[in-house]
Amino acid sequence: MCLIGGLALATLLAEVLGRAAGLGALGADPGATDAGASNAGASNAGARNRVALTFDDGPSQRTTELLSVLHGAGVSATFFVLEDACQAHPAELQALLASAHQIEAHGKDHRHALRLWPWQEWAQVRWHPRDGAGAAPRLYRPPYGGHSPFTRLLTRLAGRRVALWDVESRDWTAPPGDTAQAQALAQATARQVRPGSVTLLHDGPAVTPELLRALLALLAARGLQPVRLSELPMRRIGLRAGLRRLRTTYHLS
Repeated sequence: MCLIGGLALATLLAEVLGRAAGLGALGADPGATDAGASNAGASNAGARNRVALTFDDGPSQRTTELLSVLHGAGVSATFFVLEDACQAHPAELQALLASAHQIEAHGKDHRHALRLWPWQEWAQVRWHPRDGAGAAPRLYRPPYGGHSPFTRLLTRLAGRRVALWDVESRDWTAPPGDTAQAQALAQATARQVRPGSVTLLHDGPAVTPELLRALLALLAARGLQPVRLSELPMRRIGLRAGLRRLRTTYHLS
């Protein structure tokens, strides 16, 4: 019973502290300020107005269109890709790797960490689309942001860093072809974005390209510049930011 209770407690802590609070993971830069609100000099303004757009679950049949939208706006993003999606869409993977965007790992497949045995999660964490390319750092975003009691240990042993987000687009909730919903989601997402924010979108939903177009226009109107995560830069999520994430995750007032 003690062993079962200990495992249950470790699992609960992994959910609350690892996924919901994100303590110790890389997240939004809490030191950035709203565009125009900072007293920093002009040389600092560009860095302080940066935000990051990130896409999970690709590559997919939407990848080419997403790349086209990003190219048309002249902005860069970060794609967290899955091994099984890379195998299913090799041409789209090559397009991503040949682009100026940052390509990082989302795992071998889209299973929550709690559905994996430790040796399976080790394989999930170790896989990376740029293995052998010599580029660093290597980021890992767990599917669903989910954590097991072993996630942080395994990522450290694999030389990876867990990268989370602070704004979610909820693009997966919209029915295909619903342009009005795309606009509404873009507006709701833009209201949450602050300088230094990391926004989660998905490479797959039919609504995402239209949502992305609208979101980019809204961010540009605020003077916010989307960049790769490596250019943001991200910061380790501390106690204060973790408490904010907890309130947002569990819809606490």
